[in-house]
Amino acid sequence: MDSNDSASLSARRKRTRDQVVAILADHGNGLTRASLSRMTGLSASAISDCVSFLRASGLVVESSAPGKASGRGRRATVISLVSDEGVVVGIDFGHSHVSAAAATTAGEVLHRCAAAIDVDHRPGPAMDLAAELARECLQRSGHTLDDVLGIAAGIPGPLDIRTQVVRPPTILADWVGLAPAAELERRLGHPVSIGNDADMGARGEQAYGAARGLEDFLYIKASHGIGAGIIVGGRPYRGATGIAGEIGHTQIPGAGNWCRCGSRGCLETVVSVTTVRRQLAHVLATHEDSLDDSAVPPLAELSDNPAAARVLSEAGRTVGRVLAGLVNCLNPSALVLGGELGAGNEPFAAGIRESVARYAQPASAQAAEVRTGRLGAEAEVRGAIAAAIAATRIQLTGTN
Repeated sequence: MDSNDSASLSARRKRTRDQVVAILADHGNGLTRASLSRMTGLSASAISDCVSFLRASGLVVESSAPGKASGRGRRATVISLVSDEGVVVGIDFGHSHVSAAAATTAGEVLHRCAAAIDVDHRPGPAMDLAAELARECLQRSGHTLDDVLGIAAGIPGPLDIRTQVVRPPTILADWVGLAPAAELERRLGHPVSIGNDADMGARGEQAYGAARGLEDFLYIKASHGIGAGIIVGGRPYRGATGIAGEIGHTQIPGAGNWCRCGSRGCLETVVSVTTVRRQLAHVLATHEDSLDDSAVPPLAELSDNPAAARVLSEAGRTVGRVLAGLVNCLNPSALVLGGELGAGNEPFAAGIRESVARYAQPASAQAAEVRTGRLGAEAEVRGAIAAAIAATRIQLTGTN
């Protein structure tokens, strides 16, 4: 073999190792060799060679997988990155709140705190609050910013992944032109990984919740807006500029309300937690007293109320019709529901199931299980923790 062939082989092996380490960084609980082969498209022998090198370098460990033995009594093994002791911070910007959490690099939450603020129209104060909450979480868990290995945050709007700047001007108008990662880094003194809040919710459920073990699924954050975090082949899919999953701006036939994006009849003008609460306030009012939408009980508590269940299931059917198109295109194994509308709301989930079964291609519909998220309001901040851990591991292992 001449020097050119040797150099080519060496470069190919390095790309393979970088690819495997990056995938393992996204899956904190580890993966089997078969899963690594499937997700990378590499042969079993190439994966074996790569794992042997990474083990010898002290970057990964191989341990027995939980569950029963497979084959002729031989238990499958799981490959995972070596965990360095340290602390990370996850931050979640909602439309009307900011939450933060300090966690170990193993994903254990040490302290979580949150506060209300008008995030959409006060980006500067929201950034200040996020930094304050991050420091509070660290202090209450016995740490300081000097102990932090990584920070990640999710924002409720479109972020151009090429420039790390918020766009377009019709959504989060007061944030347009802002670089959230740079703003947080200036306040906290650490590099910050930034993503859309639905993408963070998907990562949270994938790492710690209802999507553990899934490689192809959609996370639906149904709250003041409607967004989707898309996971394909175990990795987030963000599209060409980072704004994939903005399903809330799919137009609904017959709907004519103006949307904040400048179009009429978008899904989120018909189904949002604000609209649904207004409808519920109407059907739950008594003959003697009207009911303000702010006084509507938590949606998960209304499943046994027939009138309220009708409102919630109709909202689910409307969202489900949009999701049926995604099911046809992406053939996911699950739709994981989150946000105020999706978390613990069985009538809403039932409405989605009904529409997906009716409008998606039968084989794709049968493969797409509709699941309620397990993390509830913590999904996005837990996803930010997972993203911070992944960024930390990639940095420590020197991969791209």
